[in-house]
Amino acid sequence: RKVTVQYPEQKTPISPRFRGHHALRRYPNGEERCIACKLCEAVCPALAITIDSAEREDGTRRTTRYDIDMFKCIYCGFCEEACPVDAIVETRVFDYHFEKRGENIISKEQLLAFGDKHETMIAKDKAADAPYR
Repeated sequence: RKVTVQYPEQKTPISPRFRGHHALRRYPNGEERCIACKLCEAVCPALAITIDSAEREDGTRRTTRYDIDMFKCIYCGFCEEACPVDAIVETRVFDYHFEKRGENIISKEQLLAFGDKHETMIAKDKAADAPYR
């Protein structure tokens, strides 16, 4: 039985429940899902999430700042479990790096862009995990 895999040329299958790089999701109409309830910030044991919010004209809240410090994050998935609207998710993407100091803090805009880029994978993984929730 062959055990060694020549990464990165060969890759092994990854579970849909794998907890990797974070992403923020949007609704199909393009509006961001996050309602600034701050449950993910409260439940994070590593204190890696920082959220600032503001009230909109219609009375709803939205985030003005949503930062995740990837050096502090322990990838426990509590943020994803606590979110009532499935706004924050952890994807199967694990091969990323930072070249400069400060790049480890991922901003709201970066998280939304990452979510937009990988939405098909995220939706597929959520659907595969749905029977177990």
